[in-house]
Amino acid sequence: MNPKEQTRETGKKTEEQVTQPIAEALEQTVEPVTGALEQAMQPLAEVLGRAERAYAEYLQAQKEVAKAYKSNEQQVEKSYKEAEQQANKACDQALAQVSRSRAAAERRAEEARNKAIELARQAEQQAEETYSKAVEQAKESYEESVNQALNDRKETIEESWEVRTKTVERAWNIFAKETGQEK
Repeated sequence: MNPKEQTRETGKKTEEQVTQPIAEALEQTVEPVTGALEQAMQPLAEVLGRAERAYAEYLQAQKEVAKAYKSNEQQVEKSYKEAEQQANKACDQALAQVSRSRAAAERRAEEARNKAIELARQAEQQAEETYSKAVEQAKESYEESVNQALNDRKETIEESWEVRTKTVERAWNIFAKETGQEK
């Protein structure tokens, strides 16, 4: 062995001899400190464990609250969709009813118009018939009046002729009596 190696080995042995009692002393000192630390750490570990459990429960509760909000949102959305569908259905029904009512009103209006046109045709026809009858009656009345006037004139002329003839004859008869002449 060379002297350097020997010095190293000797240094190692010496170091081991010095460090071993120190290590044992440290172990003896560390054991009570470690025990005390472990005893001090135990309540902290329990508190930490409870805190971790409480935090985990808090996170779980927060998830449940979020889930409840989501569920509520879905229910509100479902209610909205149902209300929207009902409103659409009611609107469609109202529009269909209004359309039917309009069609019926238009049909009634057309029927009334056609009836009025027919009544107007009948009234026109009746007016034409009344007019024709009135014209015919006027014509008959005219002819009757003309004939009556002609007959009255003829009778009056005949009567007047007779009166004239009788008057002339009387006058001649008076003249003849007065004058002594006879006709």
